[in-house]
Amino acid sequence: MPRLTIYQNNRRESTMISNLFIDEYMTDANDAQIKVYLYLLRMMNAHQATSVSDMADRFNYTEKDVIRALAYWEKRQLMDLDYDNNQNLIGIHIHEISASETADMESSIPAASCFVPAPVFKAAPTISMSSVPADMPPQKAAAAFTAPSGERPPIASPYEKPSYSADQLQAFKNQQETGQLLFIAESYIGRPLTPSEMKTILYFTDVLHFSDDLIDYLLQYCVDRDKKDFKYIEKVAVSWAEQGITTPKQAQKMSVRYDKNVYVIMNGLGKSGSPTMKELEYITRWLKDYHFSTDIIMEACERTVLATDKHRFEYAESILNNWKRQNVRHKSDILTIDDRYHQRKKNDTAGQKQFSNRFNQFTQNQYDFDVLEQELLSN
Repeated sequence: MPRLTIYQNNRRESTMISNLFIDEYMTDANDAQIKVYLYLLRMMNAHQATSVSDMADRFNYTEKDVIRALAYWEKRQLMDLDYDNNQNLIGIHIHEISASETADMESSIPAASCFVPAPVFKAAPTISMSSVPADMPPQKAAAAFTAPSGERPPIASPYEKPSYSADQLQAFKNQQETGQLLFIAESYIGRPLTPSEMKTILYFTDVLHFSDDLIDYLLQYCVDRDKKDFKYIEKVAVSWAEQGITTPKQAQKMSVRYDKNVYVIMNGLGKSGSPTMKELEYITRWLKDYHFSTDIIMEACERTVLATDKHRFEYAESILNNWKRQNVRHKSDILTIDDRYHQRKKNDTAGQKQFSNRFNQFTQNQYDFDVLEQELLSN
């Protein structure tokens, strides 16, 4: 029986990604870093041209976001970046990921795998990948492209998250205070923390220098907004660090800038600017403790402004506290309370009108005139 010849008519439309990248590197990277890395592999596999601006437009990032993502992977030792004499980015050398590299992430930079050198182009917006051999693995190819003119290598942020090793994480967990801190975090999140999330907690204490109380408030702040994702929590933490926040009180005062309801209520009471701590306590009580919607609080604010121009927060508190005692849940409940009040006032007024003539406005005395006459005659 003759041998059969098998012909492949379809071309492979896939990109190979190392399992070690998924297991060891992807967990600590943010969305932009992952997208940029995967897109580079995909473009090299397809032998297509790309650029910083192309990636920025595709993922709706800024060009600086893309540059920062590339710098992150260079720090993680997955690629090298080439710059010309004017500090323009002109080439990338991607390293092949091996098990020996992930065994010790703090080891020296491994030698670059085979790559195509990136020539310097003065005016070309992109560099074609046609010179890359078709059979070269994507991890061993080089992505060569030009960066925007005048783009400088990104300056390392003082709040950049380190790549903590397993030993560093274990040493952190062995600290006396860490157990309680992790327990608090798990209570807020509602599940055990992953090693990556524990490293984020370590980052808060090690790099951002957050106290346990501030981390507690940070977690509470995010969970109250239905944000339990640690990527979101980390972004909030970095934002606080950049603003110089070191205490829960500072964070509380700063966080109101992101709560539109606070400013709506402030304006409703005729106030402008950020609230004081006392004013914020009132607003937080109305929203969180009394569980009133904004329209109910604004109704109380409107009545307050019509009634007084002093001590308005205290006056509004008396109204809302009364409504809470009467189990107000909707604005229609307020109308019911108003109707009862007006009916009671009407009944009181009707009762008072029965004694509204000039003769019976005073307490009437009752005398026995026969007895009085007898007393006068006897005298």
